[in-house]
Amino acid sequence: MSSGIDRLSISVFFPAYNDAPSLPELVARTFAVLEPNFSDFEVIVVNDGSRDDTAAVLSGLQRQYGARLRVVDHGHNRGYGSALRSGFAAATKDLVFYTDGDGQYDPGELMGLVNKLRPDVGFVNGYKLERSDPQHRVFIGNTYNRFARALFGVKIRDIDCDFRLMRRDLLQSLRLTSTSGTICVELVRKLELSGWQFEEVGVHHYPRLHGRSQFFRVRSLMKTFYQLIKLRVQLFSMLALTAGPPLLMVIHQCRSL
Repeated sequence: MSSGIDRLSISVFFPAYNDAPSLPELVARTFAVLEPNFSDFEVIVVNDGSRDDTAAVLSGLQRQYGARLRVVDHGHNRGYGSALRSGFAAATKDLVFYTDGDGQYDPGELMGLVNKLRPDVGFVNGYKLERSDPQHRVFIGNTYNRFARALFGVKIRDIDCDFRLMRRDLLQSLRLTSTSGTICVELVRKLELSGWQFEEVGVHHYPRLHGRSQFFRVRSLMKTFYQLIKLRVQLFSMLALTAGPPLLMVIHQCRSL
């Protein structure tokens, strides 16, 4: 690691929902990349009310890895956004990295993000080099990404890539409210609005070998769409209050048309 970065500590966490089969390898690969590169790190798994053997698998992994592996347990499923917020709240180190517990990303590629950090860079976002999903999911994912980027003016190229490295002090300055997958849009837009610079790194995306994605269900998509519109209104109001009277006057004029 470059000068300065090698003295930083890191929290790595995974939101998990019915991901028992993928967690052992995911955690093993994470420790394999962290141990030679960080002297101070922690790994956290947020078990979001899983109904499979996730709790039992995590109990065994804790016995294997000891205190460096922590588990945050949701007694019932609260949603992806809530799982991320719990992970962010549990993180205690200088840097915070997360990716999903389903194993579609390789934590071994984490150092590609870490090496992009500079003093003025607040977060590094991955983007999928190629999406390894069925064609209908690729279409839905690309459409969602284009729609959300246009609606919110997001600059990063891949909102839907949950492979992110952030400074914890930057995260602590954000007030995240989403409980669904909408949190990815809320997170990256608020990160962009923070004034920090960002970098992007291409990462590999692998086929899902176990379980089923919660995002691509009709009910989840409808809930996400509703929360996107609600989030857009909230962010627009926040920017109006920050900008002061001139922008508020424009908003009032637009509403009167």
